[in-house]
Formats: sequence, C-alpha cells, structure tokens
Amino acid sequence: MATLDELREKLRKPLMRELLTGCQNKVVAGGIEKLLDNLGKPFPKVREVLRGYADMDEADREDRLRAALDLLAPQPQAALTPRPARPKAKAAPESVAVSNWTLDTPVEKVSFGPGATKKLHSLGLYTLRDIAHDYPRRHEDRRALPSLQEVEDGQKVTVAGVVVSKNRRTPRPGMLILEVVLENEWGVRVRCTWFQQPWVEKQLRQGARLVVTGRAKRLGRQVQVNVEYFELEETAEESLSIGRIVGVYDLKEGVSQAFVRGAVRKVLGGLPLEDYLPASVRARYNLAPLPEALRGIHFPESEEELARADHRLRFDEFLFLELRMLLQGEDGVLLGKRFTCDPQDIATFESTLPFRFTGAQRRVLEEIAADMRGERQMARLVQGDVGSGKTAVAACALYLATRDGYQGALMAPTEILARQHFKNLTHYLFPLGVRVSLLIGAMSAREKREVQQKLHLGEIDVVVGTQALIQESVSFHNLGLAVVDEEHRFGVMQRRALLRDRPDVLVMSATPIPRSLALTAYGDLELSIIDELPPGRTPIETKLIQDTHRKQAYGFVMGQIQQGRQAYVVTSLIEESETLTELLAATQLAENLRELLPQARIELLHGKMSAAEKDEIMNRFRARDFDLLVSTTVIEVGVDVPNATVMVIENAERFGLSQLHQLRGRVGRGSLQSYCVLVAGDASQKTRRRLKVIEDSTDGFVIAEADLKLRGPGELRGTRQSGVPDLRLGDITSDVEIIEQARELAKDFLQADPTLEQPRHAALRAELQARSSLVAVREVI
Repeated sequence: MATLDELREKLRKPLMRELLTGCQNKVVAGGIEKLLDNLGKPFPKVREVLRGYADMDEADREDRLRAALDLLAPQPQAALTPRPARPKAKAAPESVAVSNWTLDTPVEKVSFGPGATKKLHSLGLYTLRDIAHDYPRRHEDRRALPSLQEVEDGQKVTVAGVVVSKNRRTPRPGMLILEVVLENEWGVRVRCTWFQQPWVEKQLRQGARLVVTGRAKRLGRQVQVNVEYFELEETAEESLSIGRIVGVYDLKEGVSQAFVRGAVRKVLGGLPLEDYLPASVRARYNLAPLPEALRGIHFPESEEELARADHRLRFDEFLFLELRMLLQGEDGVLLGKRFTCDPQDIATFESTLPFRFTGAQRRVLEEIAADMRGERQMARLVQGDVGSGKTAVAACALYLATRDGYQGALMAPTEILARQHFKNLTHYLFPLGVRVSLLIGAMSAREKREVQQKLHLGEIDVVVGTQALIQESVSFHNLGLAVVDEEHRFGVMQRRALLRDRPDVLVMSATPIPRSLALTAYGDLELSIIDELPPGRTPIETKLIQDTHRKQAYGFVMGQIQQGRQAYVVTSLIEESETLTELLAATQLAENLRELLPQARIELLHGKMSAAEKDEIMNRFRARDFDLLVSTTVIEVGVDVPNATVMVIENAERFGLSQLHQLRGRVGRGSLQSYCVLVAGDASQKTRRRLKVIEDSTDGFVIAEADLKLRGPGELRGTRQSGVPDLRLGDITSDVEIIEQARELAKDFLQADPTLEQPRHAALRAELQARSSLVAVREVI
C-alpha cells in the first residue's frame, strides 16, 4: 500500500501541471474534481479548497490551486542527529519564477528535470522562445489506435502499452532479435520486434509505457509489429503520446519525444504570450491568435485546429521574412527622383522601333512609369524569359529619365554583355537624340577619363558599363535611373555604390524564377514579369537522347555548320576528375570533336581563362571566325550570336532544369530555326522524367517551378543568403497566396510606420528583432 507521502506526491504532480498549463481543467480526464475523488480522500482540506473547481473562472482556479499545493507541500521531518557536512556542490543556476518567464528566458533558468539543459542544448534550444517555436516535423493521429483484431498483414500501425516481458535472441551469428511484449489497457498483448539494435534493450525496462510504430505481421490470431519507431512515455499521468493528435519532433540521441513534449507543454502553460498582430489584422487575414496557434501546432485537439495553427505560423514566417527584406536598407523607405513619364514619350519611343510592344511589355512599362512618377525610390525587378524584350523596356525607361533632364546608367556583370547592351541602347536611343556612351575596364586610361568628364558635366545622357561605373573616379551630373542587369551577379556593396545618388532602380533578370521565390529572394523589390514572347518568334526544338546516339547528334551539328550556321557544345568540367571519370572534360571533348568533325573550325572556352580571353573568343565567334564553340557553363546569359542555331549539352542530367533552360537560350537569338540536343549519360527513368520537362516546354517559368520542386529553394539563385531556408513551416513552392498576403501586410506596416518606431508596433518590432538575431546566429554557425 502506498504511503501518505507517495499519495501526496501523486496528487501534487497533476495539480502542478494544471497550474502550469493555464488552469484549463484538462490535465486529467474528468477534471480536477474527478482526480480528487480518486486520490484526495486522505487530504480533506485540499478537497475542500478545490470544491466546485469546474465552475470557477481561471483567476479563482489559480488562487485555489496555489492554496492546495501549499497544503500538499512536503512536510518537515522530525529533528534527527546531524549528518557530517558534505562538500558544497557547484551552485545550479537560480530558477526564474513562472510569473517572470519571458520568451528570452534561458532554458537553464527553468526546471525541466535532471539533465534537461544538456538535452535541450543538444537540440539547439537555448531559450523558451526556441522551445515554443520548435515545431513538430509531422503529426500522427493517435486518437483511436487500431484494434489488433482488425489489423491487416503489412499494415503500418501505432500501438501503445506496458512492457510485460522482453527476450533477446541470436538465431545465428551476427543476427540479434529483440522481442518485447506490450499489453494495452484492455489486456490485449502484441509482440514487438527490433532487428540488430542492441542498444534498445537497455531502454525498455519491464513496466515501462511504450508507443511503437511499424509494419504489422499476422501470425495466426497473433500480431507482431516490426518496429520502425518507438517512444517511451516518462509518466503514467495524462499521456501526450496517445489518445490525441501527436506531434513528432526532430531529436538527437538521448532525448525522447516525451521529454520534448513535456518541455513544450510546460513552456506554453507558463509563458505569457503577447500577440504582435492586432485583432483587426488577424480578422482581415483570418488568422488565429498567437497563443492558440502555438498550442494548436504542438497539441492540436482536431485537424481544424492544427490547420488553423499551421496557417497562422506560416503567415508569420513569411511576414517577418518580408519585413526583414523591406527594411534591409539602412534608411528604411527612401525618397527617389520624380519623373513626368508622359504617355506621349512612351508612344514616341515605340514609334521608332521596328516592332510593337507586346501586351506584357506594355503592362510592365506602365508599372515602371507609375513608380517613376512617385516620390518613393523605385526598386523594381523585371523578369522575363530569353527574347521577351526586357532590354527594350529598360531602354524606354532610360529614355523617360532623360526627357526630364536626368542621366541613366546600365550596369552589366561582364564586358561582353556591357558591349552588347551598348550596341542595343545606341540602336534604340540614338535616333531620339539620346547620347549613349560605354565605360568598361578594357578601355584606355585616356578613353575612361574622357567618358568620366562628360558624365560629370552632363554631356552623356546614358552610360553603359561594368563595375567601372562604381569606381570613386566616376561621378554623375544628375543620375536619375540605374538599370542593373542580372543583379544577383553583383555583391551588395557593388550595388550600393551605384545607388549612392539615390536614383530609381530597375533590375533585370533573364533567369525565370517562380513568383513565390521572387517575392522572398527579392523581397525588397517590386516584381514585374514579362510573360509573353513577341509574335513570330520560332521556338527552339529540343531533343533528349541517350549518349549511345551521340554520333548521330554530331552528324546533325555538322549539317548545320555546312549550311553556314554555328554551334555550341557544353560540358561542365575542363579536365578529367578521378571521381567523375565518365564525364567528358571540355578539353578532351574539343579534341574528340576535331577528330569526329575534321571540317569544322573548333575553339574552346572555359572558366580558367581570363575575362579578356573569354571576350576575345566570344567576339571571334560572333564574327564567324570559327564554327563550333566547346564551352563549360561560363557562356554568359544574354550573349547574342544570332547565327548560332544548335547547342549540344553533354551529360545533361548533371545540370539543374533552370540552368539547362538558360544554356538553351544561347541559341534561337535570330530568325533561324534553332535546336538543342540534351545528351543523357544516365539512362534511368528518373533522369528521363526530369529532362523531359526541358524537352517538352520552352516556358522558363514552368521549368523554374519544376526545378524549385525538385531541388528546393536553397539551391536556386543563392537564396541561402536571403533567409528563405530559415522557414520551418512555410513552403516556398506552394504558399504563393500566403506570401503575397504577408508581403501586402508588411508593406502596409511600413507605409504607416517606415521604421516600426511607433508604440503600437513595439511588439512587432521586438519580434522582428528577435527573429532577425536568430537568423544571423544561424548564418554564422
């Protein structure tokens, strides 16, 4: 029979949990008064204090619980003969009272049990905030565990019970089988089996409460479960592991699911949570209150509660990501230039073109013009597939800037692209009286000084260049619009150097990325998409072949060369590698092709060449000095060789889909029918399914969506630096609507309060700072 002290402790623990979980009267089935009927008879004063508990409000419940716990405190022992003094142990950190807990309270200041701090730290949990936001990686519905009589052979099941026996067998040398018999609350027994896991035996003492998941195997009327996953419950009181929808957490060895669930329950029960989003905002976007969302993600009572919690926490992740991006400028919302942007000027520009703008170009130009007319500095990203007409749109924007007496600048990542843009802008703008100049590193010192002087005096309207534009010696007379091509190729400080005069900014990218990723990776920019190609443009024909048909592919290439066309052949390495011996290196490939195609003039381009060498080869290729260019992936985005009509990509399975699409875009630059041949060295069905996306589609945005799903956001456009992978619940591939709503709200907040300094935004700002600090720490780690 249990002693009085044992009964006191058995009653005290659930009452303490009731206090810590907010006095909800849910800590035990039937409520606190039912608990007292079972365990409270030896403690009449406690029963009297808690009489009518179910009808009390939460404040009265808390007062009564504290009084009851005082009555159940361990009784002082009678005086005994003093023991010899022991050496003083190292003092444990002083605990913080529940009433003083904050999100930033270190875990070592809260009592979670023996060894808890080490366990929590091993999971990367250092504060109560970390615990509250350590969301389960998945949820299992364990509200109604299956009847063993109805379990089918091979079915995946979860069963729970008490360990009644265990047996270790070695049927043959090197094979270990551990068998444990569990008995559930109805007395039904099931045999659970582990293979080759000797460490499990030490954890499973007789009488332990166990939850196991695995494949069922029927042996007559008996059921055996081959265990894939198991949990030890650390208390027989209200289970957090069965009879409910259960969260399953990412763990390290030595830390149990029960321990983490208990820690989370304790934190959520004792932590005062202030919602940083006002009720009006929550109503506008149909968001659950923050305390409800955190309870619902960890301990949902229904699928609806879980879904509502998940939606709110996803929304918050994207909201703070967008706020971080929009606030990353040191001065918050910047004022820019104001332009007239007369519609007649747009019409004048278009009248000089040999073509008419597409509907998508007109829409994007209207978005750009609206930004340029406003007080705020324009910061807009224009995305468009190869050949969609981004340069013409940028040229029109630069023309609008010059009409108001401002200068414009276009910065490209390489000299060959800068020369190409200079040629195109001169073609567009010279007939309209706009003075266009080039400034690149390859120019002589005298040529550079002359351009710099004219820029300073305002004698140049538009300058095109590379990083030479951001040297200290370059100063503008009145810079109004900066266009940055392939912005991700420049460093942050390089971009800011061009923007010191606070011009309006237009960023161009020929790399289609999904809208969801663009809204996060480029969260500080408004987004415009040119999603329409000019009429009459001939699509590139793409063919996927196995490497066994390579000879036929090069026969086709030679046929194109004999018609006066040119070709690219792309591979990914420049020399043999011991780990990639099957991959043709570019140097060896060029030699092989000279033997296979002796009539073709072949040159090689690779990443170990200097910029001047690369430019020299590409200029010769454009001038038709040779027929076939063997290259690694250094062929520049946007390089224009209209006579190149065919590209062969070796070992295409080694490239991402978006990269393949970008490479393919090097052909089809003129009016001639163009072709791309994907040579696959891997014959697997998985490879073929993936590459079929490229074979079947020429839409860069469709391909980018497929690439995002296959590879994840961290692999695309260097977004690991943007904070996107910090998402715990948010899914960049499917949460487009949530992202757009979160961005809309972030902009509304900053429109009303550009630096979130107003008192009504104090909680929001504090949460943003806390989350930003966590991101910074993770990036350092």
